[in-house]
Amino acid sequence: MNGFFQLLKKGNRSAMVAAIVNAVIAVIKGAAFIFTGNVAMFAETMHSLGDAANQFFVFTGSALSKRAPTERFPGGFGRLVHLVLLGAVLIVGIMAYETIVEGYKHIIHPTESKGLLINVIILAAATCLEASVLFKAMKEILHETDTKATGFDILAKSFANVKRGKPATKLVFMEDSVATLGGILAIAAVLLSHYTPFHQAEGIASILIGIMMFLVVGKVFLDNARGVLGEADDEMEQRIGELVINDPDVKDVGEIAVIKEGDELHVELEIEINPAISFAEADDIKDRIEEKILAQRGVTDVTIELDEDDGVSNWGRHANEPR
Repeated sequence: MNGFFQLLKKGNRSAMVAAIVNAVIAVIKGAAFIFTGNVAMFAETMHSLGDAANQFFVFTGSALSKRAPTERFPGGFGRLVHLVLLGAVLIVGIMAYETIVEGYKHIIHPTESKGLLINVIILAAATCLEASVLFKAMKEILHETDTKATGFDILAKSFANVKRGKPATKLVFMEDSVATLGGILAIAAVLLSHYTPFHQAEGIASILIGIMMFLVVGKVFLDNARGVLGEADDEMEQRIGELVINDPDVKDVGEIAVIKEGDELHVELEIEINPAISFAEADDIKDRIEEKILAQRGVTDVTIELDEDDGVSNWGRHANEPR
């Protein structure tokens, strides 16, 4: 049991914070919906419930994926986070469906909801909380991708680099982006419905929020389906290849593969060296290159195969040119 709690300490912190915040928000929104009967509030309650459950599973999965390899599973548990995320998106999918159905019912049979002030205050407060979690996820994305940014650059650069973030952080980022936008949309619908006869606005907002949730489901499902299969990291392959080819004792880089498994990167490569050097010198070169690669963020293990230089360049005309 102590080992399990030790693993939980290694879980994705952005997901844990987001799960707690969304759970609190869901309870508050649910109470407001029961009191006011506002359909936009129902949509936001479903959204927050789905996000809270999803992010809790994400946190748990990211922690369990750090478990050390065992005799039965020598390859480790890195891909477990992708499996957990595939299961977690089903929860959001169900919530999205219910949100769309409820919105459709309200469009067909529109009713005027009550409690304008309480709805706007709760939605505004919840949107601010969602935005704060989103901002934390933005900074986490920048940290994970070694990107420097301040001020408004944090917004632009986090969106530009989100694909390179860890799976759990990307999920929090996408969900809270939609949640923040959904909160703004819900507030607009509540005001429009109250001050005009267009009571269907709440139903339309509910459907739009449900559709946005489905978009997150689709994106997360595709990303993690690739992760379960073992997706290559092309950008890291290029970076490591250039790092290795710049070593003065490396004549060429042959095959190179960087496989993502959860938050971990596994590197396999073949390098060509001078066949005239001794075994001890070759071993020193191998150790030095392995140390350089392991220093890269996310890399957990390296397999290097040495071969003699055949005089044919496989990596490219120049180390700094793209392949």
